[in-house]
Amino acid sequence: MEYRYLGNSGLKVSAIGLGSWVTFAGQIDAATAADCMRVAFEHGINFFDVAESHSGGQAEIDMGLAIRKHNWKRSDFVISTKIFWGGKGPNDRGLSRKHIIEGLSASLNRLQLDYVDIVYAQRPDIDTPMEETVRAFSWCIDKGMALYWGTSEWPAYLVTEAIAVAKRLGLIEPIVEQPQYNMFHRDRVEKEYLPLYDIHKLGITTWSPLASGVLTGKYNNGTIPPNARLAIQDHPVMNRLRAGFFSEEGRRKVEKVKMLVRIAQKLKITPAQLSIAWCLKNPRVSSVITGASKPSQVEENVQAIRYVHLLTDEVMAEIETVLSNRPDPAFNFRHS
Repeated sequence: MEYRYLGNSGLKVSAIGLGSWVTFAGQIDAATAADCMRVAFEHGINFFDVAESHSGGQAEIDMGLAIRKHNWKRSDFVISTKIFWGGKGPNDRGLSRKHIIEGLSASLNRLQLDYVDIVYAQRPDIDTPMEETVRAFSWCIDKGMALYWGTSEWPAYLVTEAIAVAKRLGLIEPIVEQPQYNMFHRDRVEKEYLPLYDIHKLGITTWSPLASGVLTGKYNNGTIPPNARLAIQDHPVMNRLRAGFFSEEGRRKVEKVKMLVRIAQKLKITPAQLSIAWCLKNPRVSSVITGASKPSQVEENVQAIRYVHLLTDEVMAEIETVLSNRPDPAFNFRHS
C-alpha cells in the first residue's frame, strides 16, 4: 500500500480507502462489513469513511462495531465522518453550529470513538453564515472531537470563502475536499479546483471511482443485475443514476466502457482496477474511497495500487481517446 499526505497536513492516509455509502447497513450486514474492513486493513488500508446520513446512522454503528471487534490500535487507522443530513427535525440538518456539534457528538456515540480524524461538511449550507460553520468546526477540533475538517462537494468559491474566513478569524482551515471523481466525472477535480491545489495545497479524497459500478463493465449488456447498486430501489441517488443509465448519454457511456474493458484486458487487469488506477494516477488525489459488498471486492480493488505503473503515457492517451471528455487545461478559475 502507498500512503499519501492529506493535503497540507502531516496526516498519512492509504491511497485506497474503504467507504460505507450504500453498502454498510444497506447491501451488507454488520458481519460482512466487519469482514470487508478486516481484509482492507490486512492489505494496508488505514482510511475508512462514513457519514451520519449513511443508512440513517447505522453505517456508523456497524463501522464502530467492526473496529472494536478487530481491536485495532487507534493510531493505526484513520476514520472520517460527514455532517449535514442527520434527521428530520428542523435542526437535524445543515451546517449550523447546533447541528455540527450535536451531529458530530451523535456520530461519535454511534462509532463509540472519542474522536474522528476528519469531519466533513457533507454539502454546503447556503442558509447558514460561513463564519458560524467555520467557528463550529474549529470548536469541535479544539475540543478534541476531530483532528481535521474538510468539505464534500463544495464549489471552489465556497471552499475559498471558508479558508478566507478561517484565516481572518484565526480559526482552523479546511484541509481536504471529498468530491466525486471518475473517468466520467472530471471537471471539478481537474479544472474547478486547480487554484485550490496551487494556492491552498488542498487535499482530496475522492468517491465513486467506478461510477456506481458502470466502469466495471457489469452493465455492458444493457441490463442491471439484481444485486448491483443501480438496482437499489427507493434511494434518490440510485434512482437518478438508473434513469440516466437508460438515457442516450447512458448508452454512450456503456459503449465507452466496452472499449475500456478491452484496454484493461490488454493490461491483464480488471476494468475496476483500471478505473481505480486511473484515479490514483492523478497526483492531487490523497485517497480513492472505494466501496465493497464482499471481501473479494476489497481484494480486487486494493490491487489497483500495483497497476498504476501500467498506465503509461501511451495507455493514458488511449484512454483519453475513448473518453473524449478531458477538461480544458487552459481553464483558470481565478479569471473566469
